Amino acid sequence: MTAEEATSRPDVSVVVPVYNTLRYLRQCLDSLLRQTIGPDRMEIVAVDDGSTDGSGRLLDRYAARYPGTVRVAHQPNSGGPAAPCNRGLDLATGRYVFFLGSDDRLGPEALERLVAAADRYGSDVVLGRVVGVNGRHVFSDVFADGNVVDVSLFDSALPWSLANTKLFRRELVDRLGLRFPEDMPVLSDQPFTLAACYHARRISVLGDYDYYHAVRRLDARNITYHSRVEQRLVSVERLFAFVAGLIPAGARRDAVLCRHVGLELANLVGDDFRHLDRATQELVHAGVARLVRQHVTDGLRDRLGIEARLRLGAVTAGGVDELLAVIEQDTGRGVPATVFAGDRWHAGYPGAPADWTDVTDVRADWLARLDTVDVSWTDGHTLTVTARSPYPRFAAEAGPVRLLAGPVVGATRVDAGDPTGRTVRTEFPLDRLLAASCAGGRRHPVRAEVDGGHGRGGAAVRAPRLAAGRPRLLRHGARLYAVAATVDGRNGQLVLSVVPVTVGQLVGRLRRRGPAPAQTSGHGPAQTSGRGAEGRLGRHGHLEVRGAAQVQPGPLRRADQAHHHPGAGGTAPDQARGVRVDV
Repeated sequence: MTAEEATSRPDVSVVVPVYNTLRYLRQCLDSLLRQTIGPDRMEIVAVDDGSTDGSGRLLDRYAARYPGTVRVAHQPNSGGPAAPCNRGLDLATGRYVFFLGSDDRLGPEALERLVAAADRYGSDVVLGRVVGVNGRHVFSDVFADGNVVDVSLFDSALPWSLANTKLFRRELVDRLGLRFPEDMPVLSDQPFTLAACYHARRISVLGDYDYYHAVRRLDARNITYHSRVEQRLVSVERLFAFVAGLIPAGARRDAVLCRHVGLELANLVGDDFRHLDRATQELVHAGVARLVRQHVTDGLRDRLGIEARLRLGAVTAGGVDELLAVIEQDTGRGVPATVFAGDRWHAGYPGAPADWTDVTDVRADWLARLDTVDVSWTDGHTLTVTARSPYPRFAAEAGPVRLLAGPVVGATRVDAGDPTGRTVRTEFPLDRLLAASCAGGRRHPVRAEVDGGHGRGGAAVRAPRLAAGRPRLLRHGARLYAVAATVDGRNGQLVLSVVPVTVGQLVGRLRRRGPAPAQTSGHGPAQTSGRGAEGRLGRHGHLEVRGAAQVQPGPLRRADQAHHHPGAGGTAPDQARGVRVDV
């Protein structure tokens, strides 16, 4: 490289793979053009991967408007993000490279801070804090300690944050010949990131600023959310093979695989496994069983969360029907009884082997497993979650209990109406949920924590029979938000979601709804005006919708009741009753 080329070389190239994200693309590009690092120190390399929604034309307009900063390449659709990322990497000229999803955006100071940290610390990889927008879930444990100059891949939460949304030193990328595997329909960024982190001289984490805003697309059509399960299985198999080839067997490999086993592999046999056709169930079951046998050591198994252990244990113990029995227990009946064998505790799931169901060493976590039996509004200002444990000595052995929705700690008390002491009610003030969601909205998974004679433990609060209802619209400051109690389809966890809603979205939805038909429930007919729905904000900031049927008290129904699939179990005989609310 000549001295002139070195002088003109940008500090950072931002690679933006683009496919049909017109709704979000302008915000993405504007967030880059507003970077405080300045146009002379950066370049934007956008690769249009065969978009059909006008995204390519918008990119060309930006390139014409900012000819020294924005470069655009067009190519036929490749079916995934790997090929456009590789094309962008080939075109990038910066000392560092950063990858940005075309539906995401950066904080104004992001690139300047990231480059300064990499130069100051000599870091080959720098990860800035990622925050979710529109309820997008983000693993954030790696940012808990703020700024950390030197982070290890093997004794930190970094394996849970392996997206390519990081600053990479270009010299490292070129020396290793790093590229994204184009034979992986999804998860193709993880081999790239893993190899870079494994070989990096230094990895730094910056938790002092909102660097990366990861947007949950409201149309939910990106490839990660809707990839076919067969594609996900192929990608997981190739990911495991890559890890095995990169890291020698032992504790360090297990530290990385713990994430892939507990997340990607376990998700393949999550709650939505029961909705697959039988042939696909057999295919997935066989693939997961093979990966468990090949890669999951006893030490790795014991590090897994209870849910992942039980699902994968059922896979290794039997066939599809045995796995479906475990899933049906979780989705239809709730937390099973505890089985005692001498001084050992076991989760009472059908068909799972004893070495996988033994919860003796994590009894506090086991006691924290609660089932949601009711979600209701209190005076329009509070969302109340009622949860129950099947363990008969719960009140005596669990100790103090609290429920958390993301960072929001609810006010939990034992339900006086249950003489066994196994039921708790938790109130979540809506103003705190809204304040914790920031302008972009957020999903708040609900967890239970206990602190008693068996130690401190925690677990996700599941909602095996909660029916999804309509969100309630609330105002916080100058913005509208849709607040809803939902169930994560992959793991059955109760989630309180807060998503911003624009006036345009609201008007469009009301127009599409049209005249509201009369609806009935178990407690009589809903009241409607017979006219088209109209909305206004009431005095408490709630949206009052005239002409739209309101949900009335009635039985909670199973979430899968309307869509029965072969292999799924029937309705549980002890189906809970409660209040169906419009959340």
